[in-house]
Amino acid sequence: MYMAATGAENVDAMISALSEENASRLELMIGGVEETVGVEHLVRCLSGEPTFGGDQTIRCYVGIEPSGKAHIGWKVLSLQMRRMLDANANVMIFLADWHAWVNDKFQGNLESIQATARYMEETFRALLHYPPEGDGPGQLRFVWASHIMDSMDYWARVLRCSKGATLAMVRKTFTIMGRDEASSDHDLSKFYYPAMQAADIFEMNIDVAIGGMDQRKAHMYMRDIASKYSWEKATCLHTYIISSLKSSGVRMESFDHKMSKSDPNSALILHDTPDQVRKKMRKAYLDPEDENSPIYELIEHIILPEFGVVEVRPDPKFGTPSDWHSVEDFRKAIMAGELHPLDAKFAVADGLSKGLETVHQHFENYPEPLEKVTSFIEQK
Repeated sequence: MYMAATGAENVDAMISALSEENASRLELMIGGVEETVGVEHLVRCLSGEPTFGGDQTIRCYVGIEPSGKAHIGWKVLSLQMRRMLDANANVMIFLADWHAWVNDKFQGNLESIQATARYMEETFRALLHYPPEGDGPGQLRFVWASHIMDSMDYWARVLRCSKGATLAMVRKTFTIMGRDEASSDHDLSKFYYPAMQAADIFEMNIDVAIGGMDQRKAHMYMRDIASKYSWEKATCLHTYIISSLKSSGVRMESFDHKMSKSDPNSALILHDTPDQVRKKMRKAYLDPEDENSPIYELIEHIILPEFGVVEVRPDPKFGTPSDWHSVEDFRKAIMAGELHPLDAKFAVADGLSKGLETVHQHFENYPEPLEKVTSFIEQK
């Protein structure tokens, strides 16, 4: 779905006026997300108006805290980034090292945080299948928070983004840090976090801000600030949040159900071997009488977008092979008893492992970044 800003141009008419090529680019960019906010700016760029960088290159931003090993939720984000690259946008991964320090990741050890950022660069290169890197269309680039924070203009922007924001308003955004509203009254720096995140987007002429639905409050804070100062507003694309393997998959605004690497038994780590993925998936929640399960989420938001099919290959003694191209049909077959839950789980496990082969091969060839992050985690 998409949401336009109040009083914006007739978005449907703008989209209808796009050329066939640019309409296809727009569908590629927004067709796989949960929500699009402020699509009119993106449509204007596709119509030929200058981007915020003053040229024709649509620049996208994904902000990531370097906080540990990547879990399977990164696949959802990387598939969206791959679509943006295929639509000839520039994709910038913003490695928020100082933000992670504010958020007490690795007990505030900046050396560990920055080593983890280098690991993240390698992970995304592999996830995105090594796109060309640079500031041009269809290219990937990495920018570190520590590289832009020496600018006085940036800190002036942070203060402007803080001006007029009440403590109550800022507390409501703390979920972007994985914190509740009462968690940080003892630490003033955390109250600057939302302003820093908003300033990042404004400072780097970002046309499209991308994040999970858990980042929505930060993006809306950014758009509210833009309204206050009559600054340009980036289009915001929000992707689905994968549930914990233990969760029933029932959606909650607090995102308490989301997959987290802090609970290894409920999270699939990108470096899990196929056997480890199968072992975790065996214990995943899947009740044949319940239409909600993280199994279905993994199919809908990772396997089908990547491969277009879920391949069920049971032991020949217990079942016959089958291919599934629809999560609804897959769900109905389980609920009707036509597909055994364990066969379904193993099919999803194998599909996920197939999508991680590039990552596994990358770190076999270049193990040092992963080994460093592993050692930091073990030292906690």
